[in-house]
Amino acid sequence: MSAPLLFVAADPLECSDWVARWKDVRKVGLAVRWARAGKWNGRDVAAIANGAGAERAFAAVVLAGEVSAVCNIGFCGALDEDLRVGDVFVATEIRNGAQTYEAVSPKGPAAASGTVASIDHVAETAEEKRKLRASGASVVEMEAAGAAGAAADLGVPFYCVRVVSDLAGEDFANNFNAALTEDGSFSVARLAIGALASPRKRLGELVRLKHRTEMAAKKLGEFLANCTF
Repeated sequence: MSAPLLFVAADPLECSDWVARWKDVRKVGLAVRWARAGKWNGRDVAAIANGAGAERAFAAVVLAGEVSAVCNIGFCGALDEDLRVGDVFVATEIRNGAQTYEAVSPKGPAAASGTVASIDHVAETAEEKRKLRASGASVVEMEAAGAAGAAADLGVPFYCVRVVSDLAGEDFANNFNAALTEDGSFSVARLAIGALASPRKRLGELVRLKHRTEMAAKKLGEFLANCTF
């Protein structure tokens, strides 16, 4: 069996539509939150969702063992006001403030492309997004720098394909950073308790975000299915 093409995400939902398109999908026993392996177009592929943050993405790549390439996938926040929910974004480089990593672009459908800001928290306000946009980045997320660093250590190609789930001009009503747990997941209980302070606004936002991410996951799966890595 050849070394697989590895896809790394934070949450299984980000992988769901994509992995559903594979053949011979099976669970993989790794010390991560969620892992699957299978075949796609005759190629060995694997997917790991190991929670939010660069450290957990780095660990996912390390724990996967030998891989032929690494592709970070998942949702992102738009910094460019022209980007809409469901738009796919292909990274050309990843910046985390200290380092810049180059990313290879897969061959596939047309998509927005450019710089990804990879930070250690959820960008919850339009003001923070404006500041990140001023640095030259077009989208923001939390895992790409970790996955890119691990790929660089292994000496394998690195790709990053993201899909927009929140807009540049939006503030979050919910405190997602306070809901982030040690295992890299977002606590439903914490979000629910926080939403009681403003049920209409905060619960409405959670429902809207659920619909957006489900749609975005489908857009991401469709895009990846038409790519060559």
